[in-house]
Amino acid sequence: MPRVAFLLLAATLAGCASTGTSTTPAAAPTPASTPPARSATVNLAPASGSLVSGKLSAMPMAGGVHFTGEIGGLVRNATHAIHVHEKGDCSAADASSAGGHFNPTGQPHGRPDAGAHHAGDMPNITADANGVARVNLHVQGISLGGAAATDIVGRALVVHAQPDDYATQPSGNSGARIACGVVTAVR
Repeated sequence: MPRVAFLLLAATLAGCASTGTSTTPAAAPTPASTPPARSATVNLAPASGSLVSGKLSAMPMAGGVHFTGEIGGLVRNATHAIHVHEKGDCSAADASSAGGHFNPTGQPHGRPDAGAHHAGDMPNITADANGVARVNLHVQGISLGGAAATDIVGRALVVHAQPDDYATQPSGNSGARIACGVVTAVR
């Protein structure tokens, strides 16, 4: 073995050796918190070949986040699922780059107003006769900044082609991802 490689191997092994001075395992790193945001915006862009787009505002309020705004290009008089997803990446044509639902506590998918559910599960939205959904939703248990486990800043908000049935695991049988936008803080 060449001398340099031998010295590197010896140094590596010495660095891994136990000193026997500590019997307590190292503490897991604490997730970073970010300063709370006073509000956030979500600019939804089409995905999966749809024409769905919109803009939502988000405000911290009463133990959660309140979303308002409009989403257009939806099927007239149809109900659609909307969820917070784990990644703030809408780059894939079908928005699959946003990952699964935001679920920091490992809960099953469910109705956001009753029992266990993903933190990213939200009430369905319904489009009017013009294909526009006027959003006015309050979602408990999430935040704009603050505790990392509940923070949705930098995560994606995804609109789906079908309504959420709140039962089918892990996504509520809500169909294709037809719009996607990243939650962007306003500080």
